[in-house]
This record gives sequence, structure tokens and C-alpha cells, in this order.
Amino acid sequence: MLLQTEVSIPSAPTAICHSDKLLLLGSCFAENIGKRLVENKFQCDINPFGILYNPSSVAQALRRLADGTPYDKSDLHYFEGVGWCTWEHHSRFAAEKENDALEKENRRMLSSSDGLKKAKFLIITFGSAWVYRLRETSAENEQKGEEKGIGDKRKNRVVANCHKQPERLFERSLLTVDDIVDEWKPLLERLHKLNPQLQVLFTVSPIRHLRDGAHSNQLSKATLLLAVQRMIDECEKDLSLLYFPAYEIMLDELRDYRFYADDMTHPSALAEQYIWERFGDTFFNAETKQIIKEWEEVCRALNHRPFRPDSEEHKRFIRQTLLKIEAIRKKMPYFEVEKEIAQCHTILNR
Repeated sequence: MLLQTEVSIPSAPTAICHSDKLLLLGSCFAENIGKRLVENKFQCDINPFGILYNPSSVAQALRRLADGTPYDKSDLHYFEGVGWCTWEHHSRFAAEKENDALEKENRRMLSSSDGLKKAKFLIITFGSAWVYRLRETSAENEQKGEEKGIGDKRKNRVVANCHKQPERLFERSLLTVDDIVDEWKPLLERLHKLNPQLQVLFTVSPIRHLRDGAHSNQLSKATLLLAVQRMIDECEKDLSLLYFPAYEIMLDELRDYRFYADDMTHPSALAEQYIWERFGDTFFNAETKQIIKEWEEVCRALNHRPFRPDSEEHKRFIRQTLLKIEAIRKKMPYFEVEKEIAQCHTILNR
């Protein structure tokens, strides 16, 4: 008896392996998948600009990475209650001192710019088609903005984050399918020239933006889905564009509210685990799944809390775990396992 409608997902033409370098940009869902990839020792760079929700801001971030142009003080603005930051970053990059903000933003950006040229997979998660643009302001407001450091000559630009600024500074609008496709098609071609091996995997976040209203959220998600499909259908043959239906899995296979967190908009831990498993079934080959299984055994062993932590029996158990870690590292020399090895030695040296 089938008690749910399963979303059919064909196996990906190219598997994601532990030896591949991955770059993830986009909404909270990119961070959720990225976190699980990191926990399983994949080589990931996750959201070097912080969480980005709309396709225009993600495109803006990728253009900056492709250019590799550092930020300078003219890009920074002082946001009351937040600190110095750019309109292109999430508030997690803000700092009370200009130089601290620049150092933090440029360090991540330059590292990710170099990583983009070497990445095998670029995983993009669109969260919302709704955008906020800086308004044209009156002379009085511009003067106040300059005094606070938020004046900006490039009006009508899409901001990645509003940084808790007054609503009067922004105009909210819904991107169209054409808006997204027209911005992304030349960008995808540019990325392919920069890194011919790069494969781009699109997802649409299953997280509902109910602050926009239920109907507006659906319009937004539909716009994103249509735009991604247009890009896949119209891309050049040598471009490799993929799609993973995280949004469809959440709304169809996991439609019950028991699969949502307490806010009734984000997936629960169980739902995140289920989507992660579907992701693995789609993009991991048998060898990668076996490595993940072996590493999960190591993690369970290290997280085990014994009744007698100083006993010889427990130390024997840890020595066996250490041998497993060394065996995995021998097989996968690019695994970063120094932290786990140090944890084992700390227990053994008590």
C-alpha cells in the first residue's frame, strides 16, 4: 500500500564525489544541505556572502566572484544597529569598524573567487522571487543617508539584505521569469568559460515565505520554477545544468505538518534528513555512499558517551575508532580528519 506520492528523480548524469570541490550559494536550504555535506567530509564552500534569497542577489554575488574584485570603503555603509556592511552581504558580515568588515568580506570573497575556478559543482538555491530595490530618495533623506553611511549613487539596485533599515528606503517587487532568465543566461555562459568543468545544480527552497502572504509565496515559487526550467531548456549543449526537486519533495511527499518545524514554514529535522537521503540517492554513487556509511560509524563512535570513560575497554574502543579514521584517510587523503584524530588522542591520554 502506497501512502504518499513519490517524486520521481532520475539519477544524475554525473555523481558528486568526496574529491570534488563544491560551492553553494543561496537561501537557508543551501546552508542545510551544505552543513550535511560538510559533516560527511565533502569539500564545500557555503555562502561566502551569507544567506541570499533572490536570484538577482545570487547572480550579483557570482559576478563578484568571477571578477575577483575586492571591496573597498566606498562599498560599505553604516547601518544603525547592525554596523558596517555592504548591500551585497548578509548581516553576519557586519562589523563595528570599517576595516574589520572589509577584511572579513574580502577574505571570504577572494577565497571563494579562487574556489569558483576549481569547483566541480555549483549548487544554487533560490528562495524567493521577491526583491527589494533602493528607492530614489529626496535630497533631505539622501543627506541623512550620507551622514549615516547608507547613501548610495546606484539607485534602484536590488539589495541582498535590508539590514533592518526603514521600509521607505526600498521598493518591493516580484521578478518575472524573463528578468531571471535574461540575467542568468549570460552569467552561466561566463561561468562556463571561466570553469569549463563546472556543473550547475539548481534547487528551489522548500521553505515557505509566508510573510509575503500565502498567494504571493506561491507566485514567487512558481516564478522561480519556471525560470529554472527555461534556463535548463534553453542552455547551450556544452553547459551542464541540473535540477533537484527539493521544493516538490517537501510539498508532495512530505505534505503533512508533522514534517514542519514549530514555525510551520521550515522543514523539520526529520524532513531535512529525508530530503538529504533523496539528494544522496540522486547524486551519490555506491562508493560515495559506502564512505558516508563508514564515516557515520566513526561519528557515532566519537559521540558515544560511555559509563566509564577512563576504562581500558573504552580506550580500546577509541583505538579501534582511530584505526578506522586512519584507514579512511589513507583511502581519501583529502579528508580533513585532524579534529577527530585529536579528539581520539585526548581521550586516550587521560
